Amino acid sequence: MRITVLGAGAFGSALGHILEAKKHEVTYFSLASKITLEESLKDAEMIILAIPSKAIDEMLPKLPKNIPLVVATKGILDTSIFKDFEDVMVLSGPGFAADIEKHVKTTLTATDPRIRDLFETPWLKFELTADEKGVLLCGALKNIYAIYAGWHNLKPGTDKYNNFIETVIQEFKLILFYNGANPKTAELLCGRGDLILTCDFPSRNYEFGQGLIAGKTKPAKTVEGVTALKRVKAGELKVPPAAGILRELIRESDAWA
Repeated sequence: MRITVLGAGAFGSALGHILEAKKHEVTYFSLASKITLEESLKDAEMIILAIPSKAIDEMLPKLPKNIPLVVATKGILDTSIFKDFEDVMVLSGPGFAADIEKHVKTTLTATDPRIRDLFETPWLKFELTADEKGVLLCGALKNIYAIYAGWHNLKPGTDKYNNFIETVIQEFKLILFYNGANPKTAELLCGRGDLILTCDFPSRNYEFGQGLIAGKTKPAKTVEGVTALKRVKAGELKVPPAAGILRELIRESDAWA
């Protein structure tokens, strides 16, 4: 199959390398590519979207709407942005690109069996759910909450950290319900699993939160939680009154989101 991977960063490359190993014809596109976007999409039979979420609004209008689209970008809150696409599926969950490249045993969440067929290996497995909106929302929310975990210096293995995780899962469920997704998705790997993975080093979001303790409000790298929180503050997400941690972040983030 001819597949175009949009976003040649760590995660997009890790997915592309699996496809190459399975003998698919893979073309990569990024801002550093020597070919144009149009050239990269020529004859494509599937598109893997793995670009930073801040580039989503600019990229989507340029993509063909009739080619199956696998969304691997985390940070998307407004799922209606895909309404013109005929065939959309979502890949998310607790997996660092470096671990996938090293063949560390990992399980991710997918919303379509075709994702499993494309990417499953002896070390990479998938759980399936039909809740596309919930998977997307969990992938964005966990980055926001990881900033909070770093900012408050929460350490895995402590009671304070464990209580935080359980409180956040309850907020996830409320938020998913308020926004038309299935609250049970919060307990899947794309929810609880990815939240736990991201609320610790080497997560960029957690690291950014740690920097906030020292007053470092300008991220040196792409921090998806910052972009996602800006989208929340812009009204792309219905925030329940009982989502206390998220509401605290909204109040306290004027200096950096």
